[in-house]
Amino acid sequence: MNTNETTMLPLDPGPHARGGRGMDRRAVLVLLGSGVAAGALAACGGAQQAEAKSYPVQYSEAEWKRRLTPEQFRILRKAGTERAGSSPLDKEKRKGTFVCAADDHPLFSSTTKFDSHTGWPSFWKPLAGAVGTSTDYAIGVPRTEVHCARCGGHLGHVFDDGPRPTGKRYCMNGAAMKFVPA
Repeated sequence: MNTNETTMLPLDPGPHARGGRGMDRRAVLVLLGSGVAAGALAACGGAQQAEAKSYPVQYSEAEWKRRLTPEQFRILRKAGTERAGSSPLDKEKRKGTFVCAADDHPLFSSTTKFDSHTGWPSFWKPLAGAVGTSTDYAIGVPRTEVHCARCGGHLGHVFDDGPRPTGKRYCMNGAAMKFVPA
């Protein structure tokens, strides 16, 4: 065998076949890898895990649409993300509390807010019992989704690249929150 020749596997000829003998090894690996990735994503179920849990504050989809702006509904109820830099809450510097836009549940103290230079309001710690988390596979890799502990509304994600003392960065959608000055 010539060392520059590709090893052929006895499969049905396809676009990568040489002389009708079968697929080359690279094409088989690509197909197998694609199948494994698709299966893993399907098994993980995406970012809807928070929706499956029962929360103290519950409304029908129609009622949520009535109570929220279209942008708030897209983010809080459909796990959307606002454009970086679009929320005035990213620049909010006053003392006070950031609450859930859906149910006014207190989420974060202004004393834990910091400028992460990401374009989203960021905090290093939520208030006690204010948020819950679940694993989100919406972009194909696991991330920790943060949701309101009272209504289950999607707030954003938490990452391990924040400041001391926690090392956490709670990267929140500003449209998912309201600010209540002290």
